[in-house]
Amino acid sequence: MEFKSEYIVPVGADGIHVLNTGDWRTQRPVLDQETCIACGTCLLYCPVNSIRRADGTFTICYDYCKGCGICAHECPKDAITMIPEEGK
Repeated sequence: MEFKSEYIVPVGADGIHVLNTGDWRTQRPVLDQETCIACGTCLLYCPVNSIRRADGTFTICYDYCKGCGICAHECPKDAITMIPEEGK
């Protein structure tokens, strides 16, 4: 197999595919901003880089969050709660 790039990406006959991993989610992480101490642990452990930092606060981008719960498990202050995704 021959690769067109040194990076492994999902490429098909019609070009690069975007995998919307947020569609896989059955549970949604919800971040409580009042409990969050902005340590960044969730950001470090997120396998799909769905957690963003802006202006000293963290937010979760649900486009690619697959609901794995690693962020909630690793949060030292339990500021992230996993809730069932509606409609799934």
